[in-house]
Amino acid sequence: MNSSALAMMTGPLKGTEMATVTEIFILLTLLSVGPLILVTLTSFTRMVVVLSFLRQALGTQQSPSNQIIIALSLFLSFHVMAPVWHKIEAESVTPYFQRQIEPQVALDRAWGPLREFLVRQTRKADLALFLTKEAQQKEINLSEVAATSLIPAFVISELKTAFQMAFMIYIPFLVLDLVVASILMSMGMMFLPPVLISLPFKLVLFVLVDGWNLLVGSLVRSFG
Repeated sequence: MNSSALAMMTGPLKGTEMATVTEIFILLTLLSVGPLILVTLTSFTRMVVVLSFLRQALGTQQSPSNQIIIALSLFLSFHVMAPVWHKIEAESVTPYFQRQIEPQVALDRAWGPLREFLVRQTRKADLALFLTKEAQQKEINLSEVAATSLIPAFVISELKTAFQMAFMIYIPFLVLDLVVASILMSMGMMFLPPVLISLPFKLVLFVLVDGWNLLVGSLVRSFG
């Protein structure tokens, strides 16, 4: 171990050394809470829930696999969150690494664009659920809402939106299942599973309407 490294570990930290330690601490913190941030502060929840319901509606069991669904949801989330990240990078990350602002100021600036995204996607009824009685009686000032209230409200809003989209996805496939089941019953094939017959028709229908394009496009536009 050289003398400079030993001095950094044993002596008081100054200037650039202190900034480096702070940056390492922030990086380790982000790595440890990364999955939590991904699930609760981005569009990932809506993406993965809707795609999972699509697989169930198609009745394709494990195709596409969980890995594919998670990977697609992840990259779609990167696409949706790109404008937010660019704003955070310009207002917070870059000035901090250029030593223009303090860490606390950088965190406050980073929270601003992210809060705007969360507020835009959160229903007021869900937000009011997590506010105190005094706050509910007053007009909600979104700029003053604490993160402890905004984040859970955003998550349940995302779940509600995802379930609404999943319901719309289920309808055509459910109708197709009912039609096939009725035909099999009328033909006396009561012991033949309707899913076995309807699955190819579901796949053909989904491919003919360019289902992946429609679904992914609807998911991305729903965050506009």
